[in-house]
Amino acid sequence: MFTTENEEVANHGRLKGIIMCRSKCALIFLILALSGLIFLLRNILTLEHQNCSNTPFCQKRTLPSYQTSTFCSHLGLKPTQDEALEDRYLLKAIAWPKLPARPAPVPLNQTSDPVHSLFTILPSKGQKEWHVGDQLEALVQMHNFQGSPKRYGGDFLVARLHSPVLGAGVAGKVVDHLNGSYSALFPLLWGGSAQVQITMVHSSEAVAVLQRLREERPNRVFFKSLFRSGKLSETTTCIPCLPLNYTQQPLCNYTNLHTGEPWYCLKPKLLSCDTRINHAMGGYEKPLFTNKEALLFQSRLNIKVVIHASGPDRINVLPQKIDETELENSTIKAEPDKYTPSGYYYQGTWRPLGGTSVRQFNDSSSITQCLTGKVIHMYGDSTMRQWFEYLSAFIPDFNLHRSKRVGPLMAVDFKHNILMNYRCHGPPIRIAPVSTSELRYVASELDGLAGGPDTVVVFSIWAHFTSFPIEVYIQRMRHIRQALVRLLDRGPGTLVIIRSANFVAMDQTTSKHSSDWFSLQIDKVLRTMFKGLGAVFVDAWEMTLAHHSPHNIHPPPPIIKNMVDLILSHICPDK
Repeated sequence: MFTTENEEVANHGRLKGIIMCRSKCALIFLILALSGLIFLLRNILTLEHQNCSNTPFCQKRTLPSYQTSTFCSHLGLKPTQDEALEDRYLLKAIAWPKLPARPAPVPLNQTSDPVHSLFTILPSKGQKEWHVGDQLEALVQMHNFQGSPKRYGGDFLVARLHSPVLGAGVAGKVVDHLNGSYSALFPLLWGGSAQVQITMVHSSEAVAVLQRLREERPNRVFFKSLFRSGKLSETTTCIPCLPLNYTQQPLCNYTNLHTGEPWYCLKPKLLSCDTRINHAMGGYEKPLFTNKEALLFQSRLNIKVVIHASGPDRINVLPQKIDETELENSTIKAEPDKYTPSGYYYQGTWRPLGGTSVRQFNDSSSITQCLTGKVIHMYGDSTMRQWFEYLSAFIPDFNLHRSKRVGPLMAVDFKHNILMNYRCHGPPIRIAPVSTSELRYVASELDGLAGGPDTVVVFSIWAHFTSFPIEVYIQRMRHIRQALVRLLDRGPGTLVIIRSANFVAMDQTTSKHSSDWFSLQIDKVLRTMFKGLGAVFVDAWEMTLAHHSPHNIHPPPPIIKNMVDLILSHICPDK
């Protein structure tokens, strides 16, 4: 553009024939100077944009709105520029390594085999022994079923360090080197025995199948609603994601007017849309896997199978070693390469590493003393209902519920002025039939709260979103976040507690819609979107990974007690 303008100027000068040699030289010099300045400014803008891309919501220039290619691209209103930037950042944050280009499907014998794969505990750096405060590293090399080393990454591995004798455990961090090898990092937080356990949840080839299902089969979990008028009734299928340019059958549009959350049901043949009376789980689409894809999802073969060590799988950790030089250096220079988990178990008790001191609430008196004068609002799925059920056992005065599984639930202690309630989140939710009048979106409920120092808001929303494209979850969390910001503005001092996703028991069937890989993606989005809000984050992901109990969508009582002790310690901090 600038070169063309300069050429026009030069041509104009030549046509007039009035520019002398010195003037031409001066003009050439001016053009070169302007070109250099333009080049410099262009580079500055480029660098600024590159730096901007490293921050979540920074915006240096206008970008086109994010457009998804999934069936859920119609979701809600058109995103703002800031929302489009956030969408791109979130999708980049959860991006998973792609398989190398080759004919599909990949034969089973060329996929990751946890039995042929091995890990090795690397020697400690600069010394022959490990001490509390050090970091342990294990190197994993993946092999296929033929015993050949894998040359690309993308396997879903998890790791933990544990000591059954000490009742200790901590989640490790797995780093994918994208060449078939992985590093598992563990902080050494207790003295004594420590054993490494590394598990392949899914092979990289299986993850690729799950990605395809999420994008191409968003309605593989579907729902139903009953329509009734007098003696006439009909049941139709309901979904949140419509194929683009859908024209197959008339629809009833139940998109929430407050939040814009989409929800559709097929229109009954004889009844009107306003005769809908309930919502319920419908079923699962079948088949979803081809015969060859199904081979990638076999229990005890390539779903949650432990990888063995090529040598010792445990170490002995000595007490912390601190001399004056190390102490001085530690106060001067941080160690960015060290992995810091949210907490760890010791003697069966969760110890967070974020500075919060966890108290033990072992009886009714300590719990009621903590909750005296409080109003606790719980929202979400059955993993949140577990917390309500645990706490309500200590609030004996009054328990009101319409359905123990569906809710809404309420518990009241008149003597100590405690009110606690639970309500499930709005669709999509796999649930027994529930009246449409009881289906509430969390954002709408939050907008009805006054808030304040005696109000506690707790939510856990993830398990029913794992089968849908991630955009569905991003939109839901965005509306909840906006409602929380409004609540904190009008009710300063409101305590917000967020429970993350957790590991679940898996087989071929559950992998299709509730795989831990889906939950991991959701968990990353949740953490990123609510960072900086000032909410308390209960890391159920690490608490279930670090514990010795088998994975279950509903963690066992020892883990629930540790979670509840943690939230009560935030409600009633130790002074």
